[in-house]
Amino acid sequence: MPLATDRAPTLAIFCKVVDNYGDIGICWRLARQLSSEHGVAVTLWVDDLPSFRRICPEIDVTAPVQQAGGVTVRHWRDQDGAFAPADIADIVIEFFACDIPPGYIAAMAQCAPHPVWLNLEGLTAEEWVEGCHALTSPRHGMIKHFFFPGFTNKTGGLLREAALDEKRLAFQADAGAMAAFLGQFGVTEAEMSALKVSLFCYPSAPVAELFAVWQAGSEPVTCLVPEGVAFDAVQAFIGDDAALAGAARTCGALTVRVLPFVPQDDYDRLLWACDVNFVRGEDSFVRAQWAGLPFLWHIYLQDENLHHVKLRAFLQRYAVDANGAIDSLVQAALAWNGASADALPWAQLWPALQADLPRIRAHAQAWQRQMQANGDLASNLLAFAGATR
Repeated sequence: MPLATDRAPTLAIFCKVVDNYGDIGICWRLARQLSSEHGVAVTLWVDDLPSFRRICPEIDVTAPVQQAGGVTVRHWRDQDGAFAPADIADIVIEFFACDIPPGYIAAMAQCAPHPVWLNLEGLTAEEWVEGCHALTSPRHGMIKHFFFPGFTNKTGGLLREAALDEKRLAFQADAGAMAAFLGQFGVTEAEMSALKVSLFCYPSAPVAELFAVWQAGSEPVTCLVPEGVAFDAVQAFIGDDAALAGAARTCGALTVRVLPFVPQDDYDRLLWACDVNFVRGEDSFVRAQWAGLPFLWHIYLQDENLHHVKLRAFLQRYAVDANGAIDSLVQAALAWNGASADALPWAQLWPALQADLPRIRAHAQAWQRQMQANGDLASNLLAFAGATR
């Protein structure tokens, strides 16, 4: 049975914030796209509104219910609450296997027909995903479907808005727009003419070692870091003002400048405006791919180094072009994540990576076209939901 066509479908996303900004970043992008491009009435349940506000400044952290970006945002305070079938959305998404309130599930079971119940899983390039995508599991008299984003046409694809590429190309073709965007953060003309690097990583990244290489290098580097990221290394370089957006220091060939956290659309522009992007988690990882530029991914740490397995699986897919493996990219990515027992020092890794930047950039653009052929996650998800009713 297809979704009702006499009204806009309703959809609820339940999001527990674990990785500070990655979880809510993904859910917020998905919610906005479903609303703006597909006319879906979306309710986003979020347990951590302060983290949400870092990427969406209009969020009121005290409001139990509010509207933002065409989406109804509800503060998910606890697992309590009584719900009626009329409260239940046509499509219910639990992000990354979070446990939605028992009362909500009980009301789902009373609906006729039952809502489409999806567990939207985390992104991985591992081969087993293709076999698990769209699998079902009986729960509470209903059927839950597992929906995996991914890098092949046997998965749900990647989050991507319809006009994203058009906006990116227009921005990157407009030197004035790029200069004005960076200028609002205090980036000077000289800093703009240097190799521009955005840095978003977890505390375990070897930032201090990379700073030392850039500082001693022959080519100017401008490193733009969101406030609070890589704090120890930034403080060691800048000094006591490192916690403040706007703080900056130049030493040797390196300038480090601290940026405020910005809304998602501005973060996209930051990626587009830089030459190399260091990203972390899942949301910025995907956006770096849509930027079509060289990037290094700092993957979210998991027990027993399972994140290293995921990293290697991605590199096996991504870090290969028509001429074979891009060794400099592979070695730098493994070292950045502490995934190589015999990693070379950054004094060797960075020059090798820098020499390959033109090759990596050309490959990044080819990768974009390959990923676009898989469709986008939001459209694929709605098509799947319609086919299951």
